Amino acid sequence: MDVMQKFDEERRLVSLEIQKTLIGKPERLYVAARHLCLAGGKMVRPVLCILSCRAVGGRTEQAVNTGAAIELMHTFTLIHDDIMDNDDMRRGKPSVHKLYGLPTAILAGDLLYSKAFELCDPKTVHILSKATSEICEGQDLDMSFEERTDVSEADYMEMIAKKTAVLLKAATESGAVIGGASEKQAKALAFYGLNLGLAFQMQDDILGLTADEEKLGKPVGSDIVEGKKSLIAIRSIETLPAAEKKELLKILRKKGNSESEIKRAVNLFHESGAIEYCKKKAGEYVKNAKDSLEALPKTEARDDMYRIADYVIKREL
Repeated sequence: MDVMQKFDEERRLVSLEIQKTLIGKPERLYVAARHLCLAGGKMVRPVLCILSCRAVGGRTEQAVNTGAAIELMHTFTLIHDDIMDNDDMRRGKPSVHKLYGLPTAILAGDLLYSKAFELCDPKTVHILSKATSEICEGQDLDMSFEERTDVSEADYMEMIAKKTAVLLKAATESGAVIGGASEKQAKALAFYGLNLGLAFQMQDDILGLTADEEKLGKPVGSDIVEGKKSLIAIRSIETLPAAEKKELLKILRKKGNSESEIKRAVNLFHESGAIEYCKKKAGEYVKNAKDSLEALPKTEARDDMYRIADYVIKREL
C-alpha cells in the first residue's frame, strides 16, 4: 500500500478547507486557482504539518488550516514555475497558463499566495513568510544556473534548500509550533523537514530522467531541454571524460533538444554514475531526517514520519 493512503482522512480535511477557501468571483480566476489544487497531488507537506503537530501532543484539527495554507503556497510556486519554464503539463494535466492564459495564471498564483496567509495560524505567519522569500531566491538561482557551466554541488545544495526544502521545513516547523513543541522539538522537526526536502528534490531529479512519462505527468528529460543543472548533471560534468563532457555540455546548452539528444544525455548520466551518486546522497539526507526524530516522544505520528521519510526516496512519482 502507498504510505500516503494512510492519511486519506487528513488529506480530505485539507482538501475541504482548500475548496472552501477557493470559492469566489471572478469565477474564471477561482477555477484557474483550483485547477492544480484538485489535480491529485500527494499533499505530503500538509500531512507532515499535521503529523508534526500530533508528534508533540497537538491535535489534527489544530493544524488543518495551516496545512491547507502550505499546500496553497506550494501550488502557487508550481503555477509560476510552469510559467517560467513554459511547461505544458503538470500532474498529468495541462498547466494553468496553457488552459487559462498567462495573465490569469499569474493572478491565480498570486491569489493562492495571499489566501495562504489568510488561512494559516497567526503563530506561523513568520515561518511561511520567510520560506516564500527563500523560495523566490532559490528559483532565481535555478534559472541563473541554466547559463552557467561552473555550477558546483554546493551551489546546487543551496539552490534546492531554498527552492524546495524550505517549504517542507516550514510545514514541519509550523506543525511543531501549533502543537506546542519545546524549542528542542521544534528545531528537530525543522531539521527533519529541511533534510527531507533535500532528499525529495534529489528524487524528483532522478524521476525526471527515469520515471514512466505517464506517471511523471510531464515529458521525461524536460529538465535537459531547459538546461537545468541538477546534481546529476553537475556530477556528470565533473566526472565524464573530456569528449563526453563536451558532448553533454553541448546538449545542455542547446534550447529545444531532439528526442535522440535527450536520450544521449540520459545515457551519459548513467555512464558517469551520477544517477547512482544522487540516489546515495538522497539516502544520506533521509537518514539525517530520521535521526532527528529521536528528539521526539515515541508516538504513532513519529513512526509515520519515519515511514514518510523512506517513502520520499522510494516513490515512483
